[in-house]
Amino acid sequence: MAARIAQTVGAEHTAILGLGVYRPTRVVTNDEVAGPINSSDEWIRTRSGIKTRRFADESETIQSMSVAAARGALESSAVAVDQVDCVIVATSTHLLLTPAAAPRIATDLGMNGAAAFDVSAGCAGFCHALALASDAVRTGTAGHVLVIGVEKLTNTVDPTDRSTAFLFADGAGAVIVGPSSEPGIGPTVWGSDGTQHHAIRQNKDWMEFFAEIDEKGLDAVRPYMAMEGTAVFRWAAHSLEKVCRDAIDRAGLEPEDLDALVPHQANGRIIEIMARVLKLPEHCALATDIEHTGNTSAASIPLAMESLLREGKSRPGDTALLIAFGAGLSYAAQVVHLPNWR
Repeated sequence: MAARIAQTVGAEHTAILGLGVYRPTRVVTNDEVAGPINSSDEWIRTRSGIKTRRFADESETIQSMSVAAARGALESSAVAVDQVDCVIVATSTHLLLTPAAAPRIATDLGMNGAAAFDVSAGCAGFCHALALASDAVRTGTAGHVLVIGVEKLTNTVDPTDRSTAFLFADGAGAVIVGPSSEPGIGPTVWGSDGTQHHAIRQNKDWMEFFAEIDEKGLDAVRPYMAMEGTAVFRWAAHSLEKVCRDAIDRAGLEPEDLDALVPHQANGRIIEIMARVLKLPEHCALATDIEHTGNTSAASIPLAMESLLREGKSRPGDTALLIAFGAGLSYAAQVVHLPNWR
């Protein structure tokens, strides 16, 4: 007879205990990005809802932005460094195949020995990482988990590309996930649609680039992010309502129970469509952080949560639907109670 393997038992319920963010110092206007793409402030505002965004400088790295956001999350949650035994970093712009960003971030924070790994799910990465963190605490695999969404998208965007140059920006957001006396993170609805993989992509793989270097030398053009905006818009407008309603239903709630909607800050028009089709109640706050932050991919959701809380549109404990989607095309949604923040 095979030996019986013991199982761990974790917390019955989990919650986001604290939130911290890092926004780069440099504020970039539409006029600044419009020139290289032969555009204008009006054109950018009309198509995206963006007025300004933040660009990181050389000293503001994936690592440094993550550490700053994580320290805010630790402070606002009143969780000590030695209580965190897992770090999950959601990012698509850590431009090393190995090692992952998470172990160095964990070490910088004094979390030596903590499990640490990266998640790559595009703009949906934070919600994927949040799901993994909640499950880890509920199963006893971890006591507290630090989840970070961080991007330095300016390293990946061609400033002359009319489809991406005005849209993407930089930043980091972090949360602490831990045990709770009441449910604070609902079941996750997630998935992907690989038939739309071309909609957001790197425009050439690294082997193609290396071959181009061998052929053209210094005339080789590095890989950049590419996006088919119309395809993304149509997919989001058609597919995300069901994802949102499924997440609300699995949480045992109705749309009128929501105090806030925190969608991925992809495009102002997509955000407006989502709010309209869900027929949210008048009291429900809508995160529109894209106006001054741009699209920060995996950092988008925590930055948008912080914006709602900082501006007083929402309060800690409010019930919010998080919904994110991006490259893959991947998506994820869950209902949460908003955390304390710093």
